[in-house]
Amino acid sequence: MASTNDLKNGTVLNLDGNLWSVVEFQHVKPGKGGAFVRTKLKNVLSGKVVDRTFNAGAKVDTATVDKRDMQYLYRDGEDFVFMDSSTYDQINVSAATVGDAANYMLESQEVIVATHEGTPLYVELPTSVVLEITYTEPGLQGDRSTGGTKPATVETGAEIQVPLFLEQGTKVKVDTRTGDYLGRVN
Repeated sequence: MASTNDLKNGTVLNLDGNLWSVVEFQHVKPGKGGAFVRTKLKNVLSGKVVDRTFNAGAKVDTATVDKRDMQYLYRDGEDFVFMDSSTYDQINVSAATVGDAANYMLESQEVIVATHEGTPLYVELPTSVVLEITYTEPGLQGDRSTGGTKPATVETGAEIQVPLFLEQGTKVKVDTRTGDYLGRVN
């Protein structure tokens, strides 16, 4: 048990049988009445975001979330297989748990897998990854970096928007949170 005064961004709370991650919090002390803590909570499993207010100093149940560095090995049917980098234990994580992270994961890539009581909750990728463009329409003479964008398929199968001048086989840096093109990699 912890107090609402101990809340930090990223803290995982166990409320009503669900796990909620604190996205942001604000300690409010109005001129009249008692102080309170206004929070924005994100459901760890479904991703739903809600606003919740607690009285200052109220007790909240924190959940222990174990974050481990793991290596993505391969896809096994609907599951993804990860290996713990320190113990070499392998775990299977369902495609629903991996979610959109699958669009930017290459085999043997290092990721962080968060678990609670042995159950995988989510997969955390680095903020950017380098991927190769496997298909895009050819560029035309006169296409410049300040022009528009075109769709391109990267080696994981995800489709991103890239500048018109990029060609097939080019390695690009992609933001894993938004799927945005960040630049070319030589």
